[in-house]
Amino acid sequence: MLILNRSRTLDKYRKQSSAFVASLVDLQRLVDIFREQNFSVLGPTIIDHAICYDKIESIDQLPSGWRESQDGGRYRLTQEGDGALFAHTMGPQSWKRFLFPANQDTVCARQESCGIALSSTSIEPAPSQVFLGVRACEIAALKILDKVLLEGPFVDSVYRERRRNSFIVAVNCTRAGDTCFCASMNTGPYLTDGFDLGLTELLEANQHLFIIEAGTERGHEVVEGMGLPLATDEQRRTAKSAVDDAATSMGRVVDTENLPTALKTCLDDYHWEEIANRCLTCGNCTLVCPTCFCSNYEDSSDLVGATASRTRRWDSCFSVDFSYIHGGSIRATTMSRYRQWMMHKLAYWPEQFGSYGCVGCGRCITWCPVGIDITEEITVFRKRVTR
Repeated sequence: MLILNRSRTLDKYRKQSSAFVASLVDLQRLVDIFREQNFSVLGPTIIDHAICYDKIESIDQLPSGWRESQDGGRYRLTQEGDGALFAHTMGPQSWKRFLFPANQDTVCARQESCGIALSSTSIEPAPSQVFLGVRACEIAALKILDKVLLEGPFVDSVYRERRRNSFIVAVNCTRAGDTCFCASMNTGPYLTDGFDLGLTELLEANQHLFIIEAGTERGHEVVEGMGLPLATDEQRRTAKSAVDDAATSMGRVVDTENLPTALKTCLDDYHWEEIANRCLTCGNCTLVCPTCFCSNYEDSSDLVGATASRTRRWDSCFSVDFSYIHGGSIRATTMSRYRQWMMHKLAYWPEQFGSYGCVGCGRCITWCPVGIDITEEITVFRKRVTR
């Protein structure tokens, strides 16, 4: 029996000399191992004509043969018929929703005969979850959330427990998405660390295989217990070549050299107004972003006053109420709110947390209804600086 529910090690453990090869049957066996130990296995599946993350029990629920085409404000799925399970790229959801839920009750108060009883979700047991199909850029996003929610002066207890009880089965990208630019942000497409098991999918010579490497001690325990054969040098070279192809075929490119300084130089540029004339302030970009963590707290009670609760909900800096203080909103215009969002991601975040707040997943481009492309806007501002 494999013991998977012990505390997650934060050490970068990787047995570089050991890469194993697995079949489709072995992948299903991996899912079954987790489910037998009461882990919820979450992976990509098709919901409402998009690839989303949801609970799965069988690899048959994975998006076999499906690809997506994406562009600014456009997303379409097509069936290629090759049976690839992970040839798709980014859908509208990120793994953040399972670690930092969109709606989270934090405190509940109940009127009882002996007085008021308080309960807190911070002391409730977190679910044990396996994330199957996590990409390199998404791991980079989780590291950013770790720094914000775990390493600061105020630790988010709900996120901490859910993160501790998660097991990451990551996948190397062998295909770049149309709006991806992770290579520019140094967040992908290669898996380096931050995962328990790393897969690379190979389809060649009528074979459907997965090269598996362990990224942590407990990941090595799992794969070693499955009794899988070692991958050959040729299989490992083929896997690396497939990821190399993805790295050189990104849909977008961004020049990040001295980017914070360049953007700060353009704080008063009229191009912000040009962007604002297109922006709907819908907040889609913040909702699909894997690193946005802004939230609001709402208090509510029932009609008879017997119970009251406080709920944390995702919020967006594109909402006019987000920056409301006594006297009104300090960012009343669309221009000021878009500028705050982009500047925080690319100029202020490095000062606060030591990295960009963008991982190059491209979701904000695809799911913007009017197709505002952050990579194009960066290029425009860079040209302004060089004039």
